[in-house]
Amino acid sequence: MKLQPRQQLLEVWEAAARTSYRGGVWNWGGRDGSNSISDAEQLLCFMYPASELPGFRLDTPDETADDVLAALAGLGDAVEIPKLLLKVIGEYLRTYTSPDGRPVFSGGSYFQPADEGAQVTPEQAQLDVVDSFSMSVSLALSTLGFLKVFRLSVRRESIRKEIRELEDLASSRLSAAMVGLLRSFTVRAFDPGSPSGRALLRTVNQTGAPDRRVLDDLRRELRPVRAGVRDLTIGSGSQVDLDNENLLFECGWTWGIVKDAPDIVTPLDIGPQPKGVAADTPFLYFTAGALVGIADLFSERTRVLGLLNDAQLTLAQAIQRRWDLTQLYWRTIATYGRDRWPLQDIPWMTSDEKESDYYSLGVTAMVVQSLVNSRATDLDLGKIAGVLEELAIRARITRRAVPGDPPVLMHSPGVPVNLHGSDELGPNLVWVVSDFAVTLLKRTVWAASIAQNIATRERLLTLADQIWRHVAQRRFTTGGSAGLWDQPGNVFRDIEIRHEKPTWYFSERVVEFLVSSARASGETPLRSPQLVEQAYEMLSEAEHLLDQELVTRPLVAGQTIQPKLRSIQAALLRARSIVSERPATAQALIHDALLDLDRLSAARDSASEAI
Repeated sequence: MKLQPRQQLLEVWEAAARTSYRGGVWNWGGRDGSNSISDAEQLLCFMYPASELPGFRLDTPDETADDVLAALAGLGDAVEIPKLLLKVIGEYLRTYTSPDGRPVFSGGSYFQPADEGAQVTPEQAQLDVVDSFSMSVSLALSTLGFLKVFRLSVRRESIRKEIRELEDLASSRLSAAMVGLLRSFTVRAFDPGSPSGRALLRTVNQTGAPDRRVLDDLRRELRPVRAGVRDLTIGSGSQVDLDNENLLFECGWTWGIVKDAPDIVTPLDIGPQPKGVAADTPFLYFTAGALVGIADLFSERTRVLGLLNDAQLTLAQAIQRRWDLTQLYWRTIATYGRDRWPLQDIPWMTSDEKESDYYSLGVTAMVVQSLVNSRATDLDLGKIAGVLEELAIRARITRRAVPGDPPVLMHSPGVPVNLHGSDELGPNLVWVVSDFAVTLLKRTVWAASIAQNIATRERLLTLADQIWRHVAQRRFTTGGSAGLWDQPGNVFRDIEIRHEKPTWYFSERVVEFLVSSARASGETPLRSPQLVEQAYEMLSEAEHLLDQELVTRPLVAGQTIQPKLRSIQAALLRARSIVSERPATAQALIHDALLDLDRLSAARDSASEAI
């Protein structure tokens, strides 16, 4: 990619530091105000790169990179930056802990009434939401890892005491978020002849085959998921009776705590478990978001640093089972059939017969995540690449929008998601999502990172470059928010409104993408079998010619090998050591060695002719 993730991350850090910390005071909230999700997203703009990329570490003052210090100069020096992070993390954790000790995961200012003129009630504003659970998992794990390493550099007892208190608070929030995820998971069963059943069969049947045959085949394909769901024992979703194999079903996460969800029995101190009102129905947006946050529970960093205690590991295992089952379910549905996938039939239609390109993006996101974990075939990734390209076109990301273009509404104001069940405490609520472009970008990079076919990888990286150009143009260019997101009016002429404050919702997702890109840049480049074979053939010829030179070349007294031949020998040894992983680089070394050997041979021939 043409993108330079390190430079871009440093620019985002500089902008985020300038916006967040002014006049010695940390400023919470952006365009949408302050709430448990927005504030976590603001912190993750700093904490996520610092925890995931070694070159951005802030937990070891002596090892902080110079360019990192320059970007974060507004927060202090190498010693003051981690101290400030301690302060603001502590402020966040204490702000979103209720007097009874229960961590708070409310949606707050992100909730919007479905009807114009209605008002969100105070009780509704306090409802827990899955996005907060997911963000809190990522933030708590980043915080615990940061504290665990930073403690080694601290000698003052007052700071060490604060670290211990924050570890307790972060661990408690992590535990409560995991319990919330278990109580917001849902499985919904329905009859094949119901509207939901007919909608699902219509989605998967891409060949016009008889419904009866498709139904029997789909039941067989979903048998492993059905068996796994039956074995769930704790949390919501464990009470659904799937013994009747005539029923179809879907699984995933709803928007909040499921109504009548049972409490989770755990020795962890997380305070009272709140009652839920969310409808017992999976939502594509919240399911895809939950899968991303949950993945951090099983990361190598979490395991190596031992960030989970025994009781949390028990919860993590229960969550992982749901994570695996959900990915398997949606991958089975989206890729059903031998030829054309249901995923390729854009827009995706949900079981409640609603259609949207955003739903296609949500399902694509889950399929890509599943393929990342299972190492997809080139055929699978070729189909995924086609879907991603079409979504980029339909969303007017890689095509110019015309006046009145409906797809522009996906970017601003966004796609409203009806929060069914929220009307128990007031008016119907919606959750507006406007991250289409950056989510598409992140999934494209994920898919490119596992592509083993060079042509497919280049196709995906080219698409990622095009989407990034679109996303980059939506940054603020002036004012106090310069360098952050999101100003969609920069790209779409129909959007007349100009925002003054950034949205941490969008900016944090850009940071996630940049971190993914930086990690992908550190991986071994793709290698062509043909290049490897050709490199070995070149190496064989070069080593043979070198052996000839070593035999025929007269030596100067006291030397075992001439300096020039020693240089050629070192280059060929280097080429042999990397030929399997970096055949093109090996060929370049061999090429130079062959040129040097040919010059030596030509010089010897000229000398012989002169004699």
